[in-house]
Amino acid sequence: MTTASPLLSAIPGIRHAFFSRAGGVSGGIYESLNGGIGSKDDASNVAENRRRMAEALGVEPRRLLTAYQIHSPEVAVATAPWDTASRPRADAIVTRTQNLAIGVTAADCGAVLFADPNARVIGAAHAGWKGALGGVLESTIAAMERLGAARAGIIAAIGPLIRQHSYEVGHEFVERFIEADASNARFFIPAARENHAMFDLAGFIRMRLENAGVLMIDDTGIDTYSDERFFSYRRSVHRREPDYGRHVHAIVLEGE
Repeated sequence: MTTASPLLSAIPGIRHAFFSRAGGVSGGIYESLNGGIGSKDDASNVAENRRRMAEALGVEPRRLLTAYQIHSPEVAVATAPWDTASRPRADAIVTRTQNLAIGVTAADCGAVLFADPNARVIGAAHAGWKGALGGVLESTIAAMERLGAARAGIIAAIGPLIRQHSYEVGHEFVERFIEADASNARFFIPAARENHAMFDLAGFIRMRLENAGVLMIDDTGIDTYSDERFFSYRRSVHRREPDYGRHVHAIVLEGE
């Protein structure tokens, strides 16, 4: 049902999970642990799936928080539960409040979980290509610092995401990254199709984290596209499915 980071798992008083698609109640293309509030799945199924995820994280369902994600560098600070209608429009959440599970939803995009064990500050970021290029990782680290974290003490874990061997992009995509920084060319290798390339999102995320001063980094190494245990937006498009399930990946500070 879950994948874990060895680095985060070794921290006392912190729970986390990169959830797979197993262990839920949804059917069809959403089978089975779909946590996507924005999906077209039955809302009662999504609620039950999220309840099960909250239980696995050791919190009440209302204390499992995700934002309304917009592929931005925006970060929300969580101090108390919020409901679906009032959830912030952001792509990362940080907190130092105990027993609040903060998470992101994803289905190919990168999910990065953060923790400063000494400051007891945690974060979760949704880092697709647009968010990663736009600075969501750096924004998350800065928001954690404002809560008392020290970036040299932050541990980060990169969750399941679409890997380079599955991530074909067009030349306009490549040009956007190279225009931002010519050294980004190293994250692309030629694709079989002319004027296309294969993009290393995980490598790009790791580079952004390292450049921001975060050096303790885990990576699950899981490819959501080729691994059927996980939802994949791109796989659903290639199969011409009408929608796709979303994972929740989350972290929580346990209470005293």
